[in-house]
Amino acid sequence: MQNIKSTLQLFFTITLLISTSSAFAQEFDLSAELRPRFESRNGFSKLAVTNADAANFISQRSRLNFNFKQEKLKMGIAVQNVRVWGDVNTLSSTDKNGIALHEAWGETLLTDQFSVKLGRQEIVYDDHRIFGNVGWAQQARSHDALVAKYISNAKNRFDFGVAYNANTETLARETYAVNQYKSFQYVWYNGQIEKVGISLLLLNNGMEYLELGKQEIAYSQTFGPRFTYKKGNLSLDAAAYLQSGKIALNDVSASYFTANANYKFSENFSGLAGFEYLSGKDMNDSDTKIKSFNPLYGTNHKFNGWMDYFYVGNHANSVGLTDLYFTLNYQKEKFTANVTPHFFKSSGDIYAGIIQKSANLGTEIDLSIGYKVANNINFNAGFSKMYATNSMEILKGGDKDEANTWSWLMVTFSPKLFNSK
Repeated sequence: MQNIKSTLQLFFTITLLISTSSAFAQEFDLSAELRPRFESRNGFSKLAVTNADAANFISQRSRLNFNFKQEKLKMGIAVQNVRVWGDVNTLSSTDKNGIALHEAWGETLLTDQFSVKLGRQEIVYDDHRIFGNVGWAQQARSHDALVAKYISNAKNRFDFGVAYNANTETLARETYAVNQYKSFQYVWYNGQIEKVGISLLLLNNGMEYLELGKQEIAYSQTFGPRFTYKKGNLSLDAAAYLQSGKIALNDVSASYFTANANYKFSENFSGLAGFEYLSGKDMNDSDTKIKSFNPLYGTNHKFNGWMDYFYVGNHANSVGLTDLYFTLNYQKEKFTANVTPHFFKSSGDIYAGIIQKSANLGTEIDLSIGYKVANNINFNAGFSKMYATNSMEILKGGDKDEANTWSWLMVTFSPKLFNSK
């Protein structure tokens, strides 16, 4: 509790000082987000165990966002607390998770076209598939990194990013104990040619491993283009990525492809049809080569069904996935609704012993509604059901004949607390 009080005092002190010194501050704003979410999980991320009761809980994200701009300087700080209601006693003097820095970065504008941003920051590109902020997760994702940006004109932008991680300050090199990349470097380009948008990404991702007691870094590469096209009510996009290099001592050879078509039928209705392929490895393949595509730091909850059966902390180095999906959206004034069925198949072969099984994994149906109560208050709810097959049981365990459902209710409060403009 003391951490929360100290953080609030710091923010409101900064607010007071800057608001009373117009010569010092050009732009300053302070905003907040409070997002409680109820979930009922009965087959979420993996099939429910026979006769198991559903898990019911309420999680909450509480966040303060500070943004400042003056001449050639930009700064951003976001502090947050993530909790489950009841995870500490009502008389507890301390919080289980405390306060965390989700973002803390500074950006220097060296010229009108070139800037460098350093510190803890969200990295988001394109459709979030390789780099995303994972906003659905209460904790979300951010990186300690340096990102240099060059915007030559309104239609061309280049980003270069680099990160290098360590456990703590040390006197000699230690094995990196955090379960993530040791370092990465990437280049991202985005351009527009008339109605066609083009993005190119090259990511060199380094994971540390021990070889004969010595720390080594193996690098894998993810690279490829993404295209967008829009004309009238029709929007198209497609992307293809390859992965190569090494993870530890194993070679990497994997691929990804997606294509989507979105059409606005009327003022209120729109629809999307899409396809995604992520390469996998046959279950009877004894080759040490890694053939399963890894979407790395993307917002994976956004893809392949909201029940998170695939690539949300699971399904790595597995049989891959082929996902065919359709979405129907409705929007009128403050109300939105959509329904999306997903038809899942494995990209690699599935075996039970020596017997090859069907590649069909099942069908998931996602439903959601939203209502904008006010400019800074949103209500959302959803329900999902997985109709799984025997092959899904082989991959995920559990019982395909259980209900395998997930439902949720969420309210988001996002007020602007102060703005110097």
